[in-house]
Amino acid sequence: MRWYDDGFMAVDSVFDVGVQTARAIGQLKRGVPPLEAGAGGEYANGNGSLMRVLPLALWHQGSDADLVRDAQHQSRVTHAHLRAQLCCALYGLWARGILQDRAQPFDWAVATLRALYGEATPERAELDFFIRPDDAHQCRGRGYVVEALFSARQACEQDGFEAAVKFAVALGQDTDTTACLAGGIAGLQVGLKGIPVRWREGLLGTGLYQPLLTQLLARR
Repeated sequence: MRWYDDGFMAVDSVFDVGVQTARAIGQLKRGVPPLEAGAGGEYANGNGSLMRVLPLALWHQGSDADLVRDAQHQSRVTHAHLRAQLCCALYGLWARGILQDRAQPFDWAVATLRALYGEATPERAELDFFIRPDDAHQCRGRGYVVEALFSARQACEQDGFEAAVKFAVALGQDTDTTACLAGGIAGLQVGLKGIPVRWREGLLGTGLYQPLLTQLLARR
């Protein structure tokens, strides 16, 4: 709410606020508890909560089950549909798999998520019948949370960080979110030295993110 109203932690100004996020902030202002503020309907499956989940995965030191639970909770604040929650959990596990040097981090993430939820659960139904992580998805970079996730996965199959981010942008549609999702994973894949220096030096908001980055690295 402070970001929305006052620009708290905004690099320049507040812009391009997603419809679901704006509605959820309105709910919070009315006193609705955070875990009840997000819309949960079938058409409330935008990618807003997915694009902000990576810092949680980097910070988290709990079990895989704890990470999944917290990834879903952070989604519920603005995007409460189970599909959006599970996409956040899957992305968080994918990031963890890379950090743990898993041979196939995305496949490991899928297997881990399936193991946490039994076959007769709503979570498995969403995962297997709507998210469908084993299928080849047609990716066009749109704002639907499932397509955003797999657009990022396709981008991260490119050779290197710059190629991944450029591929994500070239898909069109919701370019900033797709590039955010792809850049997060690609950055973990290649490490700091794999990100072009000119891109790192050109970042805005250094005074905002550097203290947070220092704290995060100290925790790791």
